[in-house]
This record gives sequence, C-alpha cells and structure tokens, in this order.
Amino acid sequence: MLIIGHREVRDILKGKEPEILDLVADAYRLHDEGRTSLPHSVFLRFPQDDRNRIIGLPAHIGGAEPAAGMKWIASFPGNVALGRERASASIVLNSMTDGSPEAFIEASLISAKRTGASAALAAGLLTTEAEPRGISLIGLGPINLEVLRFTKARLPELIEIALYDLDAERAVHFAREARKIVPGASVTYCGTPQEALAAHRLVSLATTAGTPHLDLTAARPGTTVLHVSLRDLTVDAILGARNVVDDGDHVCRERTSLHLAEQATGGRDFIEAPIGALLRDPARYAPDPGRVTVYSPFGLGVLDLALARWVKDQAEQWVLGVQIDDFLPATLHRPEPVTASV
Repeated sequence: MLIIGHREVRDILKGKEPEILDLVADAYRLHDEGRTSLPHSVFLRFPQDDRNRIIGLPAHIGGAEPAAGMKWIASFPGNVALGRERASASIVLNSMTDGSPEAFIEASLISAKRTGASAALAAGLLTTEAEPRGISLIGLGPINLEVLRFTKARLPELIEIALYDLDAERAVHFAREARKIVPGASVTYCGTPQEALAAHRLVSLATTAGTPHLDLTAARPGTTVLHVSLRDLTVDAILGARNVVDDGDHVCRERTSLHLAEQATGGRDFIEAPIGALLRDPARYAPDPGRVTVYSPFGLGVLDLALARWVKDQAEQWVLGVQIDDFLPATLHRPEPVTASV
C-alpha cells in the first residue's frame, strides 16, 4: 500500500494546470462514451444535523489505464468560522488485477483541482466572448480560488476579477491570493451577489448555500454561470437558462437546484447537454449571446480517479509517499487439499 500525503500531492500537482485540464477532459469523454462505471454517490448524514455530511463517490474509469476506487469527502461548513477547511477528503485506489487496495491518497487538493478544471473547461466551451477578460467569483473559499487558477490557464486573457463574499475579511485575503494567480489583476469588491452577477459575463458560484437564494435577473444576456455549488440558483433561474451538466442522473439528486427544477416540471427537458458530449463534439453547442447559460457539475468520481491515478504514477516515479509492505496479509489462507482415504 502506498500512502501519499497532502504535501506530496501538493508538490505533484503544483503548476500542472494543463495536464490536469487534459486529464479531466479525457475523463469526461470516456464517461460520455460509456467507458466508466459510476454508481450514485452515497450521502452520510447525521440525526438532527442538516448541514454536515460525508459523501462516498465510488467509480471506475476505463481507457488505456483503467482505475477503480472511491473518494470519501466530508463537508462541515462550520469549519470555516473556526479557521479550518470546510472539506476534507481521501481516495483509495484498488488494483484492477485482484481488487486489493494499492494506494491511499489525501484528496482535498485533488477534489478542489478537478472541480476547478471542470469549471474552466466549461468556461472555455460555453462563453459567448471568444476571449473573456473578466470573471466574477461569488463565495471566496478554496474552490473558487482553483476555479480562478484553472480558468486563467484556459482563458489567459482574464485580467479583471469581481469578488463577493459575506465575510469581508475573507474577500481581502482572497484578493491577495487571486493577484498571485493573475498578476496585475484589477480586483473589484462587490456589495451584493447581484452586483457581482452584473459585473462580468463569466460568473462562478461556489458558496456553502444549502437552499436556493439567488436569481439571475442581474446577469447580462450572454453570461455563463459556473454553478459549482449547485444549490444557489432558484428553480425559475434554472428554467430560464440554457443548462449544461456533467451528468443529469447525478446532478438531479439531493435537492440541488436542478433536482428541484426536475421536481417542479416533472422532467429534465431543461437540460440541454452533458459536457462530455460537447468536449467530444464542440460544434454541437452554439453560444447564444441573448441568453444566460448555467453549467452545473455534480462532481463525478471518475474525475477524482483520473487525477488520483496520475498522482500515484508520479509518486511512484519520483519515489514519494510511504510504502507499507505489510498492510495486507502476506498470504491468503488456503485449505489443505483433502486426500481420499483408502
């Protein structure tokens, strides 16, 4: 068993935005081709606690280097007020030969970076502006920082950033980090989410909201909204927009905004396409400068596996992590052969 901790994962992923974008795009294509296995995520909730949860994402991804495993990610929003990260995560990878666990990886960065890469790929496909110069970020935690990092890698002309968060101090800290990612950036602080929605035609929502609270009346025609946190937008906002998802079956669950829209309409006709299909055939999607487009990614476990597999390969190449040789039983007990008596 190879144990790969946070620092090793951080060092492996640092500065690898192009590689990660390619890995995530390939995973989406494989998923759209039916070359993955992706059961519904398991949500572990607690009695008298509707805020905290732990989610299990089992998955298998095929292709040239198949992988199987599971991400186990906890979301405790109250951590933020205590100065701790909201989410913590780990991934176990299983051998495709005999099913035994072969790697255990600290996955908070993997989870954040695959989310940022997913949003950036959608931004590159869906924006009505060929080279957007500005982005609005609503909810200023580590996820939107990664969205900014990967969107800048995907859309290098970005230089203007509008920020909104309920916590003004967090916004100031975020701005400092944002300027490291986008040197020379023009940063604007917004007083309301509506002001941020109106500031640019590319918007990322990554809040801890549990119920819809935001419509899109302030968004200009042609705006692309990266609805990463899935529960910010009202049903009317979803139904009034063009909707692209990562997987309709997965995103229409657990009272996401799209799940509520499905319940309100009795179907999913409001979903136009999955991102995997658009990555396989970009000509299938024509941006509409007169309408708002919303991208809602549930966050597929195959993305985590694609990055975890790559991290494991890099760790083995550079001899990183801790190898535990006696994690598994040395041999399996096999019964002695029975010889018939004469």
